[in-house]
Amino acid sequence: MSGEATRAGGNPLALLPPALIVGGVLADVLGPQPYTGLPLLAAAPLAACIVLSLRSAVVVAVLSVVAAVAVDLALGRPATALVVDVADVLVISLIGVWLRRLMDSRNRSLTLTRDIAEAAQLAVLPQPPRRVGPLLVATRYQGAHEGARIGGDFFAVQETPYGVRLMMGDVRGHGLPAVSAMSVVVGAFRENARQAPSLRELARRLDVAAERAEGEDTDLGEEFTTALFAEIPPGGDRVHLLSRGHLPPYLVADGRVVPLIRGTPGTPLGAGLGTDDAEPDSFPLPPGASLLLTTDGVTEARDRHGVFYDPVSGLAGRSFDEPQELVDAVVGEVTAWSGGKLSDDMAVLAVTLPSRPRSAG
Repeated sequence: MSGEATRAGGNPLALLPPALIVGGVLADVLGPQPYTGLPLLAAAPLAACIVLSLRSAVVVAVLSVVAAVAVDLALGRPATALVVDVADVLVISLIGVWLRRLMDSRNRSLTLTRDIAEAAQLAVLPQPPRRVGPLLVATRYQGAHEGARIGGDFFAVQETPYGVRLMMGDVRGHGLPAVSAMSVVVGAFRENARQAPSLRELARRLDVAAERAEGEDTDLGEEFTTALFAEIPPGGDRVHLLSRGHLPPYLVADGRVVPLIRGTPGTPLGAGLGTDDAEPDSFPLPPGASLLLTTDGVTEARDRHGVFYDPVSGLAGRSFDEPQELVDAVVGEVTAWSGGKLSDDMAVLAVTLPSRPRSAG
């Protein structure tokens, strides 16, 4: 559907320009003389430039001029009044058309920028396969502001000899420096996830990469990155977790949502605080359960009373057979909770260990 059809068909304000023309004519013909409906006729093309397409706005401008001429001739007004009326409508119409063209140009630029940003995001954060090893996978990235599809939140999933390894993180910064820092961490994860013998060593290598990037690129500033690492060994019955300053994940199973918290989170990546001694934690991952990883765009979403969204209570009592159902539920809950006004970008990653098929007998 074209933009013009969308504006005209789905916007009741599309009726405003013709209503202004009719109102201007009636005011001139039926109103007390020498009252003139010129202001309404002049407002019609200006309103059309706001609520209609450029082509439709030009048509409305022509109709306004024709209406002004017809009314002046019908009422026998002097030629000077006709010239003034036509000039007024033409000047306002030209201003409106210029504004419409300016708005269209800006919208095209915004669309191009969004498309480039989306392409960049797909290059840095490609969607993982729906199945990685024994796990079903689903992800979602949603920007806080319309027109911004990429930011500092990130995720990654990779199958390795040590099992499936996951990463969820958030660069504490804004703009292109945050995107650049995020790309460094994600790239280092892809390079080292299959090689590092442990989550602790993997986190150490990413920490080194982040600090090296900050030292080489002065534009990065002092951004640091919180990250959560998860490893599900080939057996698939447990999950090992290591947090470098990031939020804990949630275990979603049998209608219950449980935050997996045990040790103290380590220091963020790239913070320049030296060797981190955080040790991985290990938790059972029963068949049919899902592991939910998020950024603080989820947990810091506020309702109109300023209350934070809590996945534990928001998702309690609900069952999810597929990780995509869980991701969609989280995004829907947060959007409804915040009234659609997110204060921060949010990334959501869910993996589900399918239930083992029951043996016949």
